[in-house]
Amino acid sequence: MSKVQKTAENGPFFQLDKLRQDAVAMLFNDELTDEQIAKNVHRSPRTLYTWKQDPLFKAAQEQYSRLVVKDYKNDALKKVHELLNARSEMVQLQSATTILKMAGYLSDNSTPELDEAKTRKAKAEADLAEYKANLIANPDKIPDKTIIVDDIPKENNDDTDD
Repeated sequence: MSKVQKTAENGPFFQLDKLRQDAVAMLFNDELTDEQIAKNVHRSPRTLYTWKQDPLFKAAQEQYSRLVVKDYKNDALKKVHELLNARSEMVQLQSATTILKMAGYLSDNSTPELDEAKTRKAKAEADLAEYKANLIANPDKIPDKTIIVDDIPKENNDDTDD
């Protein structure tokens, strides 16, 4: 048995008894009301409500959700991979794009220009953070500067009647 499988089987979902596990699964499927779920596990709606407030039960719901979605994700990826060989070139392109996005090579609204701008912005923010850190660490080594913005010369407009 693999370490990952052992970890999953030791998680909160597997610490619950069978009735609580069934309740978690029914709550995830979201096809029944709380009253119907309580009836299916032979408990009162109040008991189900109490279970839903329990931190272990909540953690079990989260774990169950991750386990089920992981299976869906694997199936979805297999389907997208199959679509790489579809008859339509558009479907093939969309499939390839989806795989590249999932691998982190593309983003939804990425262009070379946008990526370059993001890089420049990140560098500017890093430079600014470094400058601020130097101000804090060495306040006596930064010379004081005063800039007067009122001394900007006015433009000479030739088409005015002075």
